[in-house]
Amino acid sequence: MNVLTQLSRYFFIILIAFFTLEDYLYFGKRSEEARMRLIRRQMLITHMLMASGFLLLFLHLRDIGFLLLSATVIIYFMITLSLYRSLYPNASMLLVNNMLMLLGIGFLMIARLSLDKAFMQFVIAASATIIAFLVPVLIRKMKFLPRLTWLYAILGIGALLGVLALAAVSGGAKLSIEIGGFTLQLSELVKLTLVFFMAAQMAADNSFRSAALTAAVAAVHVFILVLSTDLGTALVFFTACIVVVFVATGKLRYPLTGLLGGSAAAVLAYFAFGHVRARVVAWRDPFAVYETSGYQIVQGLFGIGAGGWLGSGLGQGSPGMIPVASKDAIFAAICEELGGIFAICLLLICMSTFLLIVSISMRIHNTFYKLVAIGLGTEYAIQVFLTVGGVMKFIPLTGITLPLVSYGGSSVMSTILMIAIVEGLYILREDEGEYEKKMVRMSAREKVRQEEARNG
Repeated sequence: MNVLTQLSRYFFIILIAFFTLEDYLYFGKRSEEARMRLIRRQMLITHMLMASGFLLLFLHLRDIGFLLLSATVIIYFMITLSLYRSLYPNASMLLVNNMLMLLGIGFLMIARLSLDKAFMQFVIAASATIIAFLVPVLIRKMKFLPRLTWLYAILGIGALLGVLALAAVSGGAKLSIEIGGFTLQLSELVKLTLVFFMAAQMAADNSFRSAALTAAVAAVHVFILVLSTDLGTALVFFTACIVVVFVATGKLRYPLTGLLGGSAAAVLAYFAFGHVRARVVAWRDPFAVYETSGYQIVQGLFGIGAGGWLGSGLGQGSPGMIPVASKDAIFAAICEELGGIFAICLLLICMSTFLLIVSISMRIHNTFYKLVAIGLGTEYAIQVFLTVGGVMKFIPLTGITLPLVSYGGSSVMSTILMIAIVEGLYILREDEGEYEKKMVRMSAREKVRQEEARNG
């Protein structure tokens, strides 16, 4: 088992490295056939990583549940890929591949920490995927989405107020409410409604008055989150607002003004909330407060250091020593057992996903849809940065989860829906492009017929 575990470290790194390399080579492929061959190779790599990873966990822990979860995950991946190709031929399969690889790494690492949590995560992800298949159709059919500006704002503010009023304090913050035995973190879904509000408002009018109104409504969202001491999500909302307003207006003074205001608000939060001060103190010198607020940071750093470049081997480390390792500290757990090279490749896949979303947004002509895509992409990128930066002591911990990888039903559901929305926008643009090409061809044929008619 020791030899097998040591060999598996190299095998996993080779697989993830090839997948990551294919991610970036995709953009250089000119023919559709070459791109599809690349997509199929990525699919095979994902299945190989899942099968070998869960098999290794089974050999270590002798629980048949790992093999059952492995088979279920691979079948889920195959069905998802097949349905995307058949239902939406114009979908970005690279984006789907990235989503499934990140989900798969999450399933694998969560199962290593808790098999029951991994099964729960899978059920939620599969349910969200079923809903996600309807999203592109809704985007194509629901032409009235840009007109629901204030409905998005009301739903978002109402949801956050509900959390503020009803949620219990957990980890120093009010994050979620329990409904019928299910725990819902509504701020994850508000990430979608806020972006839709900002996109609708700025697409209709990108004047200074509209930008100020957009910022004011976003500030209300952020203020409610600050009262709930959910400062990580507040920072995600704040960053998305700055980027959307800047892209809509093209004026640099707006984001600069926002950054100045945000910096002032951060200072006020430091003096107003003991929870914030404790995290800043732990960030500056976690060893000085090792027994209290610095414990998670120190354990995370120990895990990253213990893993080195190649990792200790799946099932051979002690990621359970890291508090909430399956949630906001899962990156440290991955570094410990799968290694620094594997973790870097994981980050490169996240970066590729963000760049792909930005690329899709740049190809969209409709301003509303363009701003929706760029807003969602910004939220995704800043969430990855906050999670990884907090674990590595680059910035203070925020309690944010790593999208698609960390354990958390609301988080994985909102991210899958976010990707489905981006896919819907991409498909809509591709359909429009095909229609435009068809009209050009028809116009060319009409010109030929007119020319033939003139020539007798």
